Amino acid sequence: MSANVTAAPSRANARLPPEVNRVLYVRNLPFNITSEDVYDIFGKYGALRQVRLGTNKTTRGTAYVVYEDIYDAKNACEHLSGFNVANRYLIVLYYQAGKAAGGKGDLERKERELRELQRNHGVDGEQH
Repeated sequence: MSANVTAAPSRANARLPPEVNRVLYVRNLPFNITSEDVYDIFGKYGALRQVRLGTNKTTRGTAYVVYEDIYDAKNACEHLSGFNVANRYLIVLYYQAGKAAGGKGDLERKERELRELQRNHGVDGEQH
């Protein structure tokens, strides 16, 4: 007697889009958020290797979150984009080294995305 067993596809064989990686770039964080707060929010999706909060005038409200596992980073990115933290909706993107320097077009696109999220969720975007 033989059993017909169908194995579920393993995570290791799943194909991921090329932009997916272990490093997430997070924007629109409240300026008073702490590293511990970021660990609490993002740590729910897997083991974190590092959190780096922006500290100067141009990087405040941003963070880099590095996961141990790429699948945890993917799960966090999918679930935390648009997540409300202190009446601010997070923008969670995969870090892309080539775009790190950014450009005016990229900034304008991200600002449009932010305005659309604010409109969809009925938030004015001001810190309260």
